Amino acid sequence: MASVGTVLPQQMSFDTPLALRSGATLGHYTLHYETYGTLNADASNAVLVCHALNASHHVAGEYAGQERSEGWWDNLVGPGKPLDTNHFFVIGINNLGSCFGSTGPMHLNPQTGKPYGADFPVVTVEDWVDAQARLIERLGIRQLAAVLGGSLGGMQALAWTLRYPERLRYCVAVATAPNLSAQNIAFNEVARRAIITDPDFHGGHFYEHGVVPKRGLRVARMIGHITYLSDDSMEAKFGRDMRAGGPAYSTQDIEFQIESYLRHQGDKFSEYFDANTYLLITRALDYFDPAREHGGDLSRAFAIARQHKFLVVSFTTDWRFSPARSREIVKALVDNRIDVSYAEIDAPHGHDAFLLEDPRYHGVMRAYFQRIAASLKTGGQDE
Repeated sequence: MASVGTVLPQQMSFDTPLALRSGATLGHYTLHYETYGTLNADASNAVLVCHALNASHHVAGEYAGQERSEGWWDNLVGPGKPLDTNHFFVIGINNLGSCFGSTGPMHLNPQTGKPYGADFPVVTVEDWVDAQARLIERLGIRQLAAVLGGSLGGMQALAWTLRYPERLRYCVAVATAPNLSAQNIAFNEVARRAIITDPDFHGGHFYEHGVVPKRGLRVARMIGHITYLSDDSMEAKFGRDMRAGGPAYSTQDIEFQIESYLRHQGDKFSEYFDANTYLLITRALDYFDPAREHGGDLSRAFAIARQHKFLVVSFTTDWRFSPARSREIVKALVDNRIDVSYAEIDAPHGHDAFLLEDPRYHGVMRAYFQRIAASLKTGGQDE
């Protein structure tokens, strides 16, 4: 199957103030985005792909002259792939607060002339969706064929059905949850504390000091990465293998292969990700809870989404967003007699499975997007 090939990021600026859930307002902001495929004559074949924590608008394809610049979901999006760009116009948007182009903590605060740093307002999943909706409207798209996302991106896809029910027809939510469990919030808090207590953090204004809180970022990434993998996948990859073939009886040196792997992941992450962005995005994860405004009743929350069709996908070894959490979403939809398909994929990879090329998973995604493509030919009705 072919790639979408070389792609170019685009950007779109907005001067209409964006009111955030926190009560703050962004008066001017810019969103970076990419598109793949061709928008059809009636602009009905657009699919928005929402990204997860450390991803971006670069969903598919590669950048000219850059090695290893493949989009983070390139195995899923492209000509002949499950989300087939021969049929769909696919859009990836970088969220506000990110460190990959869209307005965020690294950008200048127009009120001070200095980087926002810790002064960048807290953003929520709903704020991201509101910003995305403005960009989609600017592209001349009145209604999306589908919104797709995995993990935190899946939360955004769900939020689209609740905030803009008339502006999409299908929702595809993968490896996600209707809210974070207490354990997940706890993991996020430990990661945040690792960053905040790094001496180089400087209260979030480290840009002015010419430093980066890399130690905190390394630990945060190591904690996060552990939760993305299953016990089985870590055992299969590393087991108890040691780097030197035997113990060195050191409490500080790297002894086991899994330690070496985690440190490598942490080092790599600290070189490209922004600490303030990490704080913002993990807090947005914590806050997402559409049932809260309905007395904790998720079924009542989804009553507004009755005209949509849903695909919900989970993975058996994903303990961060377990299948039980996906089934909560499915139950809420069924309670409202909403058209929902559910696939629970037996995969050994843990939470990261949604990013991998599992034939059963991709088979489900391909079949569902073929269903959506067929509905475009019949005026929005499934054949």
